Amino acid sequence: MIKKILIANRGEIAVRIVRACAEMGIRSVAVYSDADRQALHVKRADEAHGIGSDPLEGYLNPRKLVNLAVETGCDALHPGYGFLSENAELAEICAQRGIRFIGPSAEVIRRMGDKTEARRSMIAAGVPCTPGTEGNVADIAEALREGDRIGYPVMLKATSGGGGRGIRRCNSREELEQAYPRVISEATKAFGSAEVFLEKCIVNPKHIEAQILADSHGNTVHLFERDCSIQRRNQKLIEIAPSPQLTPEQRAYIGDLAVRAAKAVGYENAGTVEFLLAEGEVYFMEMNTRVQVEHTITEEITGIDIVREQIRIASGLPLSFAQEDVLHRGFALQFRINAEDPKNNFLPSFGKITRYYAPGDRGCAPTRPSTPAT
Repeated sequence: MIKKILIANRGEIAVRIVRACAEMGIRSVAVYSDADRQALHVKRADEAHGIGSDPLEGYLNPRKLVNLAVETGCDALHPGYGFLSENAELAEICAQRGIRFIGPSAEVIRRMGDKTEARRSMIAAGVPCTPGTEGNVADIAEALREGDRIGYPVMLKATSGGGGRGIRRCNSREELEQAYPRVISEATKAFGSAEVFLEKCIVNPKHIEAQILADSHGNTVHLFERDCSIQRRNQKLIEIAPSPQLTPEQRAYIGDLAVRAAKAVGYENAGTVEFLLAEGEVYFMEMNTRVQVEHTITEEITGIDIVREQIRIASGLPLSFAQEDVLHRGFALQFRINAEDPKNNFLPSFGKITRYYAPGDRGCAPTRPSTPAT
């Protein structure tokens, strides 16, 4: 069993992992930049170590983080979400240094992080995908030919994209021609890769994502789904678990597809398989090879502690339950609160937070309002 975990993250997810460690009798090690020195995850962990003065650089240095894990006597590293959570190099360095990476292998992260490779893997496994290019498009001329073949509207997507970046809907050849250099530029800046591909645009779909867990003993299960159809600018605003849009038959079908997708690539640990649902048809979109922000609402409806299972899986233990044991009860929702300017097309806007009400842990009432924020 894992004895000590370095948490290569900060904020909410770091606090969440610290709590799981405490409940399991595992020592936790927090990391912090100078800006995060007084953060809650630093105060709650068993020990904490600085990773530099820059607010972000230390969290994005995989070798430095693994070296610190080794130096502090950790036998595992949890990447959380964001930062390096889907970075194959971090998983690879962990394996080289004898540190257990609490997530899938570097090979699987690379395979599923490349959206064209992920599509090929799913098609081979019999998981339905949206019509699109077989691989990346070489230039604008090929993109236009493929757009004509697929039929408009199409989605132009960065192969290494995510988080709503590097993606444009194109309703015509003219729009595709205009969007192509913009997406190439955005993809290069955001992901360090200019590779793009095309998919048929599924108009007004439901966006459904299925939570999966897989261990090293051949057990793969789904924990039902979350509905994240309410979005703005390709960013999720509201998550609902389970989806109120699905019939029981659709729910079972999507869960089975998610398990098939995970098994097809030899997946281990927690992950999320995302689908589009339109006119009764289900299409694979992508796979997130990490725990997600919204994992908590799945925990609420199933009673299963996903982070605890992540740690058990990384320790080489089997899942603590079987698929037939997984039930859902009621509904849970997560709202992402954004600072936006309603007078400027709801674009992101800076503002001053004057009151903050901190939620309690599971089963706890909210705390009293804090003092005004500064």
